[in-house]
Amino acid sequence: MATILDIIQGISQAAANAYDGSHIEEYSHDGKVRKVGLKREEGNPILDSRVMDGFNVKYYGDSLCIEYHGETKLKEVHDRNRFESDINTMINNIKKYLQKEYKSITNNSLSLTKEGESDISVQHMSNIRTWVQAKQFYKIGGLKGVEPLYAETDKDRLDDAVKKWISLGNGPKPKNVTRKKE
Repeated sequence: MATILDIIQGISQAAANAYDGSHIEEYSHDGKVRKVGLKREEGNPILDSRVMDGFNVKYYGDSLCIEYHGETKLKEVHDRNRFESDINTMINNIKKYLQKEYKSITNNSLSLTKEGESDISVQHMSNIRTWVQAKQFYKIGGLKGVEPLYAETDKDRLDDAVKKWISLGNGPKPKNVTRKKE
């Protein structure tokens, strides 16, 4: 059984193995080709014009957040349904890569269950190009003893604090208040 630290280190190493150039055997540190499915993997990174895109991972309690960022052309953004599906496909490719690389590093499988919808943000750079940032949360399977980021106990404590604060306003009125009661 893998510990929490083993799972986090395995995911982090899998993400680190996707550095720019790892998709070419000559540039890989161990000679193993690793393709994530990013746009930058098309062509040679030294000879061809560069496409800027990449990903990173963040941990939120028992959840993993995969963030994708990259440049795209404005005309691709205007076809909204296709654009959103392309971005979601890209995030799914990253998830599959992480699972595959995690398996090769640790000899264990990684279970990632999608939580909610992806959050896609497009920012204007010029009349031709835009910057895309997207993130998707996944629940990490096999993490035992880790509380969710937003546990119900936190919500209950906040609700109690707000109720107590509101009740402070129900005391006697000061003597200088002369308005009529509504």
